[in-house]
Amino acid sequence: MKCPFCGDQESKVVDSRHSEDGTSIRRRRECMGCQRRFTTYEVVESLPIIVVKRDGSRQAFDRNKILNSMIRAFDKRRVDVTELDRITIEIEQAIQNTLEREVSTDKLGEMVMERLKPLDEVAYIRFASIYHRFQDAGSFMRFLEE
Repeated sequence: MKCPFCGDQESKVVDSRHSEDGTSIRRRRECMGCQRRFTTYEVVESLPIIVVKRDGSRQAFDRNKILNSMIRAFDKRRVDVTELDRITIEIEQAIQNTLEREVSTDKLGEMVMERLKPLDEVAYIRFASIYHRFQDAGSFMRFLEE
């Protein structure tokens, strides 16, 4: 780590603490050259995720869109929004962990449905009916039978 005072490349960590929000680590360092102290912050670098839509267009991943779609599926149902937020974070982390920079809306929809089914079957069916774009009652009934 380069010292902001003298430019020396050598420093030692004196103290490390997690930040208040838990997303970074605060490190107190001491320069080996001039013995002055300075603070650095380490954060995880997350690469941008691109969502490939059904029509082939691409747009930046927006976790709020996933959260809002789940909230709509739970309309007039009991749900803890923090649970939906947890699911959204879980999906985003799962995508980040694959190291793939592009994800299809089909894959996102499957990930959401996989997590909604054990939580609430009615919300799962609502979400699936929009996600699968059922054209008639027959296709909807075939999905339910599966």
